Amino acid sequence: MTAFSHSRKILLLGSGELGKELVISLQRLDQQVIACDCYDGAPAMQVADGYEVFDMLDAAALEAVIERHQPDFIVPEIEAIATSLLVDKEAEGYTIVPSAKAVDLTMNRDKIRDHAASIGLRTARFAYAESEDELLARASEIGGKVVIKPVMSSSGKGQSTATSQDQLRAAWRYALDGMRGDRARVIVEEFIDFDYEITLLTIRQKTGDTLFCPPIGHVQARGDYQYSWQAAACSDAVIADAQAMAAKMTAALGGAGLFGVEFFVTKQGEVVFSELSPRPHDTGLVTLYTQDLSEFDLHARALLGLPIPPITLLREGASQVILADAEASGPYDIDGIDAALAVANCDIRIFGKPVARPYRRLGVVLGPDIATAQKAAQCVSVRAR
Repeated sequence: MTAFSHSRKILLLGSGELGKELVISLQRLDQQVIACDCYDGAPAMQVADGYEVFDMLDAAALEAVIERHQPDFIVPEIEAIATSLLVDKEAEGYTIVPSAKAVDLTMNRDKIRDHAASIGLRTARFAYAESEDELLARASEIGGKVVIKPVMSSSGKGQSTATSQDQLRAAWRYALDGMRGDRARVIVEEFIDFDYEITLLTIRQKTGDTLFCPPIGHVQARGDYQYSWQAAACSDAVIADAQAMAAKMTAALGGAGLFGVEFFVTKQGEVVFSELSPRPHDTGLVTLYTQDLSEFDLHARALLGLPIPPITLLREGASQVILADAEASGPYDIDGIDAALAVANCDIRIFGKPVARPYRRLGVVLGPDIATAQKAAQCVSVRAR
């Protein structure tokens, strides 16, 4: 067995709440992490060994940071990165996690959706539009209720549904307001009348079989997750189909690490591919409560090439997000943490984001079930300073 090399340098691109937990998992394995984001005081920066503040869509700035730190691993945590540079850097010998191909394709919804269709995965019918008129035409071809999303965005920004031309026009403007980057392009897809949604955390190892966590059910609002639970009550057939599709998709993307693969499950039990993130997933925060190894521990082990034992679900559980109030903007305080912790069997994670804005995730409550986690979350309030 090859000896494990300690204290390698990891450049983390994106420093949100998921990155913060990943930094902790990596540091527990004696790794050095440099956290990067476009603003100072981001959550992962608060626990990292060092940090950089710059626009990660600026290829020149990103290359300068990479050359300055010479990291052993470059680990993206968000989509808004100059991914074409990462493709070049991988060709130069840098290790991109899980792979430059995975990061580049998932930067844009059109690329990952085209890739999923090309390898035969069942997806919603979809098309692209680069103008309001084109959106109206493509939506008419699909017919019925449709979902409109910017090809570049995250956390549900710019996502909406429409059934009429007036709603489509509003959806076009909303998508442009919520997009990242400068690509005025949206994906319009048929609305799947699903029974429920799941995230299947899928772990590709450097050596060894692809692993799966028990499925995580989740509910979204405004395109962003609100609560999740593990394990979702899926039939053996649904789990088998989802695992087969996730394995096929992640094998095509390559590399080693944890992927969050989202599926719709219809009332008829059909599994439909939705989206994929080549990194820990927000719905997977529940694994901090439920599993022996959280999704962050699993991502850390996979990217470092460390052994991963069979994943054990220690207990069922749920997560409920804590959101900024619609009127909360700027510096803030969070009240009611003591009351939330008084709810039996609940825990809380406050992310430490320096500024609140309407509906921004500021924390999460973890508990034994949805009702209990929500009860604790209702004790917490955000107060503008």
